[in-house]
Amino acid sequence: MLTKADDYPIHQRPEPIATPGTDKNFYDRYFFNGYAREGRQFFALALGVYPNRNVMDASFCVIHEGVQHNLRASRHLGGERMNINVGPIAIEVLEPLRSLRILVDDKESGIKADLTFTARAVALEEPRFTRELGPGLIMDYTRLTQNGSYHGSIEIEGQRISVAPEAWLGTRDRSWGIRPIGRPDDAAQQALLLQFYWLWAPVNFDDCISLYDLNADEKGRPWHTHGVLAPLQDGTPETMEAVSNRIQYRSGTRHAEAAEILFRRKSGEELLLQFEPLYTFYMSGLGYLHPEWGHGNDKGELAVSYDTIDLDTADEAAPLHLHIQAVSRVRMGEKEGLGVLEQLILGPHEPSGFKELLDMAP
Repeated sequence: MLTKADDYPIHQRPEPIATPGTDKNFYDRYFFNGYAREGRQFFALALGVYPNRNVMDASFCVIHEGVQHNLRASRHLGGERMNINVGPIAIEVLEPLRSLRILVDDKESGIKADLTFTARAVALEEPRFTRELGPGLIMDYTRLTQNGSYHGSIEIEGQRISVAPEAWLGTRDRSWGIRPIGRPDDAAQQALLLQFYWLWAPVNFDDCISLYDLNADEKGRPWHTHGVLAPLQDGTPETMEAVSNRIQYRSGTRHAEAAEILFRRKSGEELLLQFEPLYTFYMSGLGYLHPEWGHGNDKGELAVSYDTIDLDTADEAAPLHLHIQAVSRVRMGEKEGLGVLEQLILGPHEPSGFKELLDMAP
């Protein structure tokens, strides 16, 4: 099947772009988050393409006055991957690796948004993620991460929120490859849900950005981890020689009360990043771990839904609320910045004291 993408010099194999030529779990996804420097105002967007499942889905979430509003949509792809829109949610690539636009207009929920992301630093290619379980490869994907600022507006509950670049920062990422999508349908996918330890922490400082991630097994042994510092604009990123973390968990949860990330440069100098979580965004709003709106589920020609989460009363120990981004104040020496500490911890993790699937911190 020929599509618009075939008119661009981007082919990687002797097939039309609509045919990714890999297993059914191939995906291609956008992610954005944005947070105000002051107060509890936050938004996030995810849009995923699943060519072998004939699905494109998207979600847009806003935290407003202590409530997380979740707008989700899904449609049949029809092979055309260049139309980056799902119902009321759309993305425009204005300048690749520099500027992208988010557009939302949903009459039922009353949520509207017109937001433009502008890069503050270069896009970072994270080391390739690969994970085998038994004889099979369950994860094999690449991701780029980029920090930036936003301008535009959000409308919700009849109120207009002005978004200005000096007041709103955030991060976007793009990932593509293979990872579990849809409903778990084999032993490998089931096993992944029994033990998974994930931290991801992009931070915006006034004169630089930082990025950290960690995937670890039940013994705490990393199978994917790295740390990067990058100056603003087009400066050259610096990859750390080694990285580590210390987490203090909030009682009755698997979420951080406080966290420290240690960067060790190739020179031997150590940098300590101290995270103070301010409030929580629940990733289920974007479909992560959601039983009905999980990524890649076939919802028909077009489906749209809307719900809310009260942040003050949400049960942090509920399985649907395990995967979070904690908007955090971050200190690194004399620098103070703002970022997120994403956390998803399932099953045993010996360094944290977790022994069962869902036991919580004492």
